[in-house]
Amino acid sequence: MTTDTRLERVRTAADRVAGSSGLDIFDIQLRRESSGWVLRVVIDRPLQRDADGAVVVETPEQSIGIEDCQRVSTDLSTILDVEDVLDHAYTLEVSSPGLDRPLRHADDYRRFSGRLAKLVVPAGVEGQTHFEGRIAGVEDEAVILQVGRRKERRIPLAAISRARLEVEF
Repeated sequence: MTTDTRLERVRTAADRVAGSSGLDIFDIQLRRESSGWVLRVVIDRPLQRDADGAVVVETPEQSIGIEDCQRVSTDLSTILDVEDVLDHAYTLEVSSPGLDRPLRHADDYRRFSGRLAKLVVPAGVEGQTHFEGRIAGVEDEAVILQVGRRKERRIPLAAISRARLEVEF
């Protein structure tokens, strides 16, 4: 069985378990490390929309908690063992995307509007390749980033190679 086939079977099981708890799968990785095989499952809350279809801004208090990870870990471990999805020993790790989570899609920028983020644009925008600022929204396929008190930058979504939230205290 190929790694892709194994991951697809794990994803199917993980989707069932996460869905039963009202959660989504953010990422799944199966890697050989010095300690052996590690299966990492990252869970997240589903994107919420209001009555008009607009993305609801998520607060830090609504993020994934340890109880969510524990519940999914316990249930998923049982299913993976019963269904014998992986044909070798592994360590299961279930976690959240974290406070410094990656931003992947336009809806991610909408969902975390008002939060501080770092973006990398390899081709550059106005000669700059790294940006840090508060997400002000998305318009016309561009992220609006509030940099400083008065400066706004429009960064085309297609130009962004990497973006993540910054941890704020």
